Amino acid sequence: MNEPKLPTIFETCRLREDVRRGAITEADFAADLAQVISRKASKEYSDPALFFANTYPTRGLKNLLANVGRRLSGAGGEVASIFRLDTSYGGGKTHGLIALAHAAAGMQGVTNVAEFLDPDLVPTGKVRVASFDGENADPANGRAMGDGVLAKTPWGEIAYLLAGPAGYASVRPSDEGHSAPGADTLRELFGGEPTLILLDELSVYLRKVRPLGVSGDQLSAFLTSLFKAVEGTQNAALVYTLAIGKEGRATDAYSEENQFIAERMEEAEKVSARKATLLNPTEEDETVKVLRRRLFESIDEKQIPSIVDAYRQKWMASSESLSEDATHPRTAEIFRASYPLHPEVIETLTGKTATLNNFQRVRGMLRLLARTVAHLWETQPDDTTAIHVHHIDPGLGGIQNEIVTRLGQHAYQPAITNDVSAGEVKKPALAESIDEGALAPYAAYVARTIFMHTLAFNDQLKGVSFEQLRYSILSPALDLSFIEDARKKFGAQSAYLDDRPSAPLRFNVEANLHQMIRNEERHVEDDDVRSELNDRIKQIFDGPTFDAVHFPGGAYEVPDEVGDGRPKLAVMSYDGVDVDGPVEEVPTLIERIYAKKGINDAGVRTYRNHLVLVVADESHREEMRAKMRRRLALRRLIKRERLAKLAEHQRDKVLELESKSEHEVAVSIQQCYRHVFYPSRNRVSEDGPYLGHTAIEVQSASDRPGSGQKQISRTLHDLNKLRPKDAPPDSPKFIRDNTPLKSGKISTLALRDEYRRDHGLAMLTGDDTFIRGVLQGVEKGDFVYQRGDLLNGPGDPTAKVQIDEQATVFTMDYAKREGIWPRKETPKPPKPRPPKPPKPPETRFTAEDVLRAALTQLWEKLRAARVERVFVLKIRMFEIEDAFVLIGVIKGLPDVEATVSMSGGYATKGGAECEVEFRGPPADAQPMKEFLDPQFRDSAERNLQTEYELRFEDGLPVKGDEVEKLTTKLTRFAKGSAHVEAWTKATP
Repeated sequence: MNEPKLPTIFETCRLREDVRRGAITEADFAADLAQVISRKASKEYSDPALFFANTYPTRGLKNLLANVGRRLSGAGGEVASIFRLDTSYGGGKTHGLIALAHAAAGMQGVTNVAEFLDPDLVPTGKVRVASFDGENADPANGRAMGDGVLAKTPWGEIAYLLAGPAGYASVRPSDEGHSAPGADTLRELFGGEPTLILLDELSVYLRKVRPLGVSGDQLSAFLTSLFKAVEGTQNAALVYTLAIGKEGRATDAYSEENQFIAERMEEAEKVSARKATLLNPTEEDETVKVLRRRLFESIDEKQIPSIVDAYRQKWMASSESLSEDATHPRTAEIFRASYPLHPEVIETLTGKTATLNNFQRVRGMLRLLARTVAHLWETQPDDTTAIHVHHIDPGLGGIQNEIVTRLGQHAYQPAITNDVSAGEVKKPALAESIDEGALAPYAAYVARTIFMHTLAFNDQLKGVSFEQLRYSILSPALDLSFIEDARKKFGAQSAYLDDRPSAPLRFNVEANLHQMIRNEERHVEDDDVRSELNDRIKQIFDGPTFDAVHFPGGAYEVPDEVGDGRPKLAVMSYDGVDVDGPVEEVPTLIERIYAKKGINDAGVRTYRNHLVLVVADESHREEMRAKMRRRLALRRLIKRERLAKLAEHQRDKVLELESKSEHEVAVSIQQCYRHVFYPSRNRVSEDGPYLGHTAIEVQSASDRPGSGQKQISRTLHDLNKLRPKDAPPDSPKFIRDNTPLKSGKISTLALRDEYRRDHGLAMLTGDDTFIRGVLQGVEKGDFVYQRGDLLNGPGDPTAKVQIDEQATVFTMDYAKREGIWPRKETPKPPKPRPPKPPKPPETRFTAEDVLRAALTQLWEKLRAARVERVFVLKIRMFEIEDAFVLIGVIKGLPDVEATVSMSGGYATKGGAECEVEFRGPPADAQPMKEFLDPQFRDSAERNLQTEYELRFEDGLPVKGDEVEKLTTKLTRFAKGSAHVEAWTKATP
């Protein structure tokens, strides 16, 4: 039974109309305290009614308004006069200061006053309000306050705002000289009326004033005087902001200045004997409430538990691959409170993005999220069961402008456009290219998440671990394996990811090694790629099995000759002919080469069964070129003068990549050259030439790259088309019935050449297999061989078979009919002979065939001769692979004394030769086999004669089923041809 589909956020949430339409103006995010005080702010901030309608009443904000309202209204009680807004976790400081300014002005027109504070605490009379915002300060030129006043210091601005031009005149010398006034001078500015002073962004002012040579000590002196003045006035209040972390240390972009101010504030508090009351306008758990209220008109709270539970089950099922946050008990609780925002969204924006200069926490989050959700509602992806970090697309115009311009992260623009999201650029970014045709944009989700985790002030905060990345992206609608696959693909190709081995997943502003390689690839000439690639293709398809003809343009370039006995292998140019899709007909050029020969295709090819053609696959052609281009670029980068300019980890990496590139080029060539056309009755099309087609499996092509002939040879051998030198020959009856020998006689040369002509016969890689076929026919009594005076038939010693016009093979029927066999002997007069002693019983029996058949024939001969026991059994395998297989089998036979004899050797591709002689028990033969096996696979030539001698101390009973049991064991894995020999006495 299918589980019910999890609802998307588009079903559970209703977006505010202005957010959905993207109608939120920049003014909605541009809270400016100074503008509000001077009545120049936008309506969203200057109109008290609209301001409080859009504001969420956080605990900190209500506490702040109540305390300051009690102080200004004269409601009585022991109320502090100085308040510090802690802004490290959630922001809202400027919003809180603006709320105070409106409250001091009486909250005119506000209908929901009680939602924020007791209406009795709202001041009803005049309150003098002055604010200082370090972002708007101009200590060098002076800030225009009106009436021609240019205030350069906090005390200059405050004096003017509290008491007008006359007030500024009282502190003018102090303002122009950047020298702090005393407490009495400041107290006079209050005029005996309720007074509210707001200080914001003092750290920004301090950074501006330091280049002017003004000591921060003057700011300290001013704060001390101001604390005294406010503390000594019954109806005055001071509220200031300071970005200090939980441990009492500053962590944002102005950490040094904030730390300086914090220490000076502490000194000022000691002088005034009163500590500031610490308030947080928006506490950590309230940030998400502020965001939810501003973005969404309504949220279906009833749906939240089941959605969060679905996420929790997904996290638990994949817990080993995710960060600890996924299984922490509080994570689900946080998610329930933050839905539809994934917990990682708030954690990333507050813990990393908020440390950037100019990121104003709640307002910055609103800017990013408002544009994000507006885009989501426009596109409505099926997998959006919550809003994740990966939904923040840095390529979108508004979001990109926020990151690049407002947050000053323009250095990351190339990384965004090239790797993450192209935005309005026509060429897709890397992540978008990887996602083409995918079920979901997994690579884009990976890239966006990594990018948002990169945006942090402190270097140690930048980046995300593999486990955290998976946790951040995973949802009930997405598959963890696809996320990991996308991460690997993106990481392998990204131009800007930090490529240091120990670095977390994060972007750099400068291109990494991948991009350096790509730039180098652009400088590799196409002619160089073609030349190097052609040379490598030639190397790969040269070898001992075939006589390779490289890139023939026509039939005239492929000789029609037997040559050294090896079949011709025409390696077609990838630019001249290729295969695109299923092969339904033979390409024209392939057909002409197969059928014709000579200039202008004037002649008819004779040796058609002596030709194989290998052709490139169109779909792999460009990848093959790209691999060679990359190899040439890497070869340039490993030059000493180039390596010296790279970082150490990049030097190691480029050397590793260059070393691997040779293998990658070889693999790509064999993956491309996978189409083989060969002579066959099973032709591609009914009316086409007698050419069959097979495609080499791409997986197997990469087993031993660099040996293209081995792949073709193996493929044709599996099709029973090619006969290697050590392969068993066709049976005598097959040769008789499928060649002109069925007429009764044929020369060995004509018979051998028939194998080169007839597409219905197997292809020979030399004369060895053919000669063994003739000898086998003679030994079995199917053929008679004659050359000159030599006549060789069954029972005769083995003859040396010559291949020429003077050597003839007869069928036995023909030889008998024509009186050729049995041979005629000259009669001689009988001579008296002594009586012959009785013939000793036969002690040696032999058979030759496929191993199972050979053993079966051997047992039949023994039983016919009434042999009771066999004491020695010898087995000689014709194929090396079968011989190796038997070592382990014989090693495990009980009650048998076994000896393995090996004789042969191999030649390497470089021309080195190695000879092997071994005789010993199977246990000692096993290591020899393990050494020889890989050497034979990679050799240019190989030859090995292997014989197994099994001795049975008490004899192996022929009667009964003991010999059949032995046959089953021996032939379980060894299937090839063999010569077997049984001795009926212990010493052969």
